[in-house]
Amino acid sequence: MDIQFILMIIIFAGALFYVGRMIYRSVSPKSSGCASGCGKCAANFDNIPEPKN
Repeated sequence: MDIQFILMIIIFAGALFYVGRMIYRSVSPKSSGCASGCGKCAANFDNIPEPKN
């Protein structure tokens, strides 16, 4: 095999890996940011008074 062909295959495989990784990261679920992972707010709204208008 020619060295140029081998280098072309390596570069092409790297580009495919890069694009595939970008697509995978865009469609994979994101973490919720809290330890429970339930997506609810940790604030207790029972103790917050309602505003008076």
